[in-house]
Parts: sequence; structure tokens; C-alpha cells
Amino acid sequence: MTTRTRSAPTTPFNLSRTTATAARVLRQLRHDPRTIALMILIPCVMLFLLRYVFDGNPRTFDSIGASLLGIFPLITMFLVTSIATLRERTSGTLERLLALPLGKADLIAGYALAFGTLAIIQSALATGLALWFLDLDVTGSPWLLLLVALLDALLGTALGLFVSAFAASEFQAVQFMPAVIFPQILLCGLFTPRDAMHPVLEGLSNALPMSYAVDGMNEVLNHTDMTATFLRDVLIVAGCALLVLGLGAATLRRRTA
Repeated sequence: MTTRTRSAPTTPFNLSRTTATAARVLRQLRHDPRTIALMILIPCVMLFLLRYVFDGNPRTFDSIGASLLGIFPLITMFLVTSIATLRERTSGTLERLLALPLGKADLIAGYALAFGTLAIIQSALATGLALWFLDLDVTGSPWLLLLVALLDALLGTALGLFVSAFAASEFQAVQFMPAVIFPQILLCGLFTPRDAMHPVLEGLSNALPMSYAVDGMNEVLNHTDMTATFLRDVLIVAGCALLVLGLGAATLRRRTA
């Protein structure tokens, strides 16, 4: 005879439970300095290398540096978040947490808050390095550049939380990068203007959030003030991040055994 146990009832979103979840994740990350170094330092190292790859042609760095300032944080946050969340899933931690009076919204918001805190630090360091040490020439406000970089990092966090539900191992989580991230890099307008692509690829590019992240960076690069296009771009990136976080919450299942 099998017994059936009921999971704890779902409760409405609660700020204290969300912050407690975020604090737990940050405590775990504190004991993993390699992961922290990957999230915070790798985008800075990549920008530093890129600057001196184009040492003989600084204008090239100016033209693509701003775009990559948004792409690098997205990639690193996607990679680290997907693997870290997968560990929680495969170790049974998420299952045990969902047996408590902890809503899905509390759990997913707590993870997003924890990784988002690191995303703020990462984006601030990368933006400061690019502007004040590597002399990235930007026409617009540095704060707008930081805003887009932060939203890109949060989008990477949301995508990582989402895809972790479909991987059975850390190796599989890494395999999602070519499927989820690489096509966006090719189609985002980094290598060629999107309106110069084949119409089918241009249409696909218009549906991908990284395209608007790059467009937003280019708006800051070329305009002194906030433009309507920039506002559209950041709203789309932020909206996509929230949508993917919602999809990530939908992948959480309470066990009834």
C-alpha cells in the first residue's frame, strides 16, 4: 500500500520569505569563490582583452565594445545561474523547499534577487572599467549604459533559471548555451545590421531579446539623450526577463507522493 502525503499549501507572495531565500543562496555562493569570480570578473577580463585586441584601431572597440558590455554579462549570468539552480534541483533542495509553506513566486523571486544582486555588482564593474579605464567613447549617459548592462545580466539570470528545468546534469546545462545564447549573438546585429540580413533571419532577430539589448547599447553610444527607441528597447528586455522568470516559476513542481 502506498501512502500519499500532501505538500504544504501555496501561500501568497511574501517579501520576508523571498529575502530569506535570497540570503540562503548568497550564503551558499559565498563559499564558492570560483563561481563569484566567474560572474564578476570574467566580463571585465573579456572587455580588457577586447580593448587591446583592437589596440591599433580604437574606433572598432568603440563600435562593438558597448554591445559586448551587454552581451558578456548575459552570457556569464546565464551559465552560472543555470548550473547553480540545476544543483539545487538535482540535490533535492528545491523539492524540500517546495514542501514548506513557500510559494513558487517567493522561491523564484528569491533566486532572482540573489543572482540579481551579483548582476548589479558585475554590471557596475564592467561598465566602470569600459568607460573610465578602457576609454570606451560613449555619447550618452553612463547611467543608461549601466541600466542596459544590468537588464541584460538579469535577462541572463532569468534564462538560466528557466533552462535549468530541462537539464539533467551540469553538462546538459552547458549544452543549452549553443541552443539559447549563440543564435542570439549571431542575429543580434553585432556582426552586421539586422536589416541587411535575409528577411527570415531579420524576422527571427526581431523576436529575440538580445537584439534589443544591443540596440539599446547603440542608442546610448550614439545619442546624448534618452530616445524613444532606447525606452522601447529597455522595456522589451525587462519584459522578456519577467516573462522568462514567470516561465521558470511554472517549471517548479510540488511533489505529491
